[in-house]
Amino acid sequence: MKVLVLGGGGRESAIVWKLLQSARVEQVYCIPGNAGVTRMATCLDLDLKKPDKLAAVAKDLGVHLTVCGPEQPLVMGVADAFTRLGLRFVGPSRMAAALEGSKVFAKEFMSRHHIPTATFAVCETVEEAKDIFDSNLLDGFPVVVKADGLAAGKGVFIVSDREQGLEVVHALLVARKLGESGRRIVLEECLTGVEASFLVFTDGKTLAPLVPARDYKRLGDGDTGPNTGGMGAYSSPDLLEPGLQRKIVRQIVQPTLMGLQAEGIPFKGILYVGLMLTDQGPKVLEYNVRLGDPETQVILPRLKTSFVDVLSAIADGTLETLELKWSDESAVCVVLATAGYPETVTTGSVISGIEQAELQPGVLLFHAGTKRDEAGRLVTNGGRVLGVTALGDTLAQARQRAYAAAAAVTFQGKYYRTDIAAVSPLPR
Repeated sequence: MKVLVLGGGGRESAIVWKLLQSARVEQVYCIPGNAGVTRMATCLDLDLKKPDKLAAVAKDLGVHLTVCGPEQPLVMGVADAFTRLGLRFVGPSRMAAALEGSKVFAKEFMSRHHIPTATFAVCETVEEAKDIFDSNLLDGFPVVVKADGLAAGKGVFIVSDREQGLEVVHALLVARKLGESGRRIVLEECLTGVEASFLVFTDGKTLAPLVPARDYKRLGDGDTGPNTGGMGAYSSPDLLEPGLQRKIVRQIVQPTLMGLQAEGIPFKGILYVGLMLTDQGPKVLEYNVRLGDPETQVILPRLKTSFVDVLSAIADGTLETLELKWSDESAVCVVLATAGYPETVTTGSVISGIEQAELQPGVLLFHAGTKRDEAGRLVTNGGRVLGVTALGDTLAQARQRAYAAAAAVTFQGKYYRTDIAAVSPLPR
């Protein structure tokens, strides 16, 4: 079987790695890939923002199955382009991808279908934002400000008072810091609790939960600093109690999929629900319509079922015939980033220590922002450079291994959080 993976980050590195564990997979292509993926797959330097071109290339290559990692192509309708050519594809349609592509659509959808989430308001002008801040609608500050469109994980701001809130609102609505993504914004109450990521596979009829994970979006230790694409993650058998998982499926996942179906928008692919576990129960922070990054780097290493079998079942509508099996090990991923991320990115720094890190027990290195320079040296090529993942019999062992491997890798300006997985299991 020939499989195509769309994307070039740490998530796609993990997807390619997992696919190649199946004897059914004879060839993997990746668009555009990175320096690490080139060791495993054939990488093609094509534009992910041209869905029809991608579909045509897949047809010419004789690809049997395609899976999309990043959100941008899905929001642009890449699944629809592949479907028009009769190609098997894992990922939702453009209409279904609006769950992630538009924060306004997602919040209004949750309101229509009574899915628990934070109280919110939508605004398009600074004056509207002022009125909302001055009302009691959001129960005072802090308040969360979200850009409506895609912003690579950098469109969410937590503001502590009215002055700071108006600064962020002005930057989005007037200065257009995030371009068209900030043309409309969502203001919502700031939920308190513990965050968790809950993902499910679905073929449009059947859903199959993945093992839960927790990711760390803020740049600094103790969840300080700006939001990023993700600075690390962990997954362990006791992360979410089974009863709570069933509650999340019953109160959030099923109503979401049924709501989409009722609105004529069937969902096929991977649904990611970002949750806040509050004193009032789990509430939705956001939807993603694909595997998370870096959650993928700690979830897929725990998957014992053939990943290509799972993806094929999603594409073919036969997920009910497949039983997912998972390892009892824990996994921890520490993201190594460049200095200045997420605001500025320095590229071209030579990376060393990869071989030493990969020799350590239980360690997997998933490349993200890497490339080979003209001299053939491995260098940085993005804000998030590597996802250093480790498996262990316990969460503590996985964490120790991940940080030992992270210390072995060096490049100029290397930065990473030191508190990934330094927590007790989430509330039951």
